[in-house]
Amino acid sequence: MKKLVSLVLALCLLLSVAVVAQAEGKTVINVYRCTFNLAQPDEAQVKKVEDAINAYIADKIDVEIKLTDISSGEYTEKANLALANNEINLLWTASWEGTIGTNDLVPMNAVYDITDLLPGTALYESMDAGQWEATKYDGKNYFIPVYKDNVEGYDFMFRKDLVDKYGWDITTVEKLADLEPMLADAASEGLKYPFLTQKTPMFYRWYIDKFDFFTANSATNFFAVDRETNEVIDTILTPEYAEFCKLMGDWAEKGYISEDEVTKTTTDTTTQTQDWAISWWTDLPNNVEANSRYGQEVVMQPATQRYAHSTSALGSCYCITANSTEEQAKAAIDFMGLLYTDSTLADIYTFGIEGEDFEYTQAEGQEIKHVTQHSDKYNHSMWESASATVVTPLDSEPDDKAESYIAFNGGANTSCAAGFRFDKTPVEAQYTACANLFEQYGFALENGGVPADAVDDYIAQYQNELDAAGYQDVLAAFQEQYNAWKAE
Repeated sequence: MKKLVSLVLALCLLLSVAVVAQAEGKTVINVYRCTFNLAQPDEAQVKKVEDAINAYIADKIDVEIKLTDISSGEYTEKANLALANNEINLLWTASWEGTIGTNDLVPMNAVYDITDLLPGTALYESMDAGQWEATKYDGKNYFIPVYKDNVEGYDFMFRKDLVDKYGWDITTVEKLADLEPMLADAASEGLKYPFLTQKTPMFYRWYIDKFDFFTANSATNFFAVDRETNEVIDTILTPEYAEFCKLMGDWAEKGYISEDEVTKTTTDTTTQTQDWAISWWTDLPNNVEANSRYGQEVVMQPATQRYAHSTSALGSCYCITANSTEEQAKAAIDFMGLLYTDSTLADIYTFGIEGEDFEYTQAEGQEIKHVTQHSDKYNHSMWESASATVVTPLDSEPDDKAESYIAFNGGANTSCAAGFRFDKTPVEAQYTACANLFEQYGFALENGGVPADAVDDYIAQYQNELDAAGYQDVLAAFQEQYNAWKAE
């Protein structure tokens, strides 16, 4: 009898909890995100942030979140396991993430199609239609981009002290070859790295005005859409590729590019030294950020135009998981809509608890409040959290941060291939085999590892090896899929 009474009481308690939850009308969603700024998130502080978020949104939307923070080193493994166990409703991801990246989730049917749920919502209206168009897969919306620097373009970067010393007029530099006189000065200075590639293959960056490298992967930059013809082509056989590789080979022979680039012995902190003269920079709304990153003053000159394309807006994004109910999907959209339009919520979600994790400050000369972060328990950045238009600027950022991001993204070109996604499943083995050949051939070609007079023969050998690995099968699949996408 006692067991029966206990069971009845337990059932009544569960029923009462359910009734209360139903009466409150809250839909619970599980949110998983990655922590980049801390070695390990503090679970107690994450729970405190979760409680603060739920208290703030309680009278605004009928949503309650359960927040899980995972360190970047463990994120892919743990989030993938939780995804497999249907424990996630709203997941942070990115085009460059492994296993749970945007290019993995769609083929896995792991993401919710939100195309019909978006129109008319605060979330949809929080950014321009071009952002939604550029992030589509097969004409459908599966991802919610974080509104940040969501276009791609590159600059030539110069050490300011050398510009002043030699009187370089960097505004005259329109293409790579225009750097030659300046590199000669830098070599005479005795610098180890007159032209610092940062051990990065740069063809697909310097030539984005000519091609849309839609794989967004330097190891497969031999596939691209020619912007002029709007056709998928083999870039290895283009005059542009030979031109670039010969220039790199010539500069290496002249001592402008160090063999350290090919052997990958330059370090990620080389840019913080005075051993280099000219390098590259990914264009940002606020390029002066480079000064603090590199610990010295640098100046930029645009090298390319900026483009919104298939992966540029997916460098940081969220998705609603396919296991979610329609009610949970709508709740996630409501939450994201508020997160992308409400500064208070965006600040809590990004920076944590005011007075514990961050402070609002307003230095002399600043027209608006800024944020100073000081927490080792909860610490995120705008780029992996919420829209740049609502997250309060850091104390190191300008007052007009929001406006600068809108102008930056709005001033970009929309690529002819924006929205196209390649399904490599039918030719995955050949695709992987070709990508592996890049390290042997492409990397050396693009970092000055092949003398200029040997480039043509080396490219021919490269192409032969690619063809033997199944390149033509992959190229044909790309072309077929792209033509079908254009015809839709």
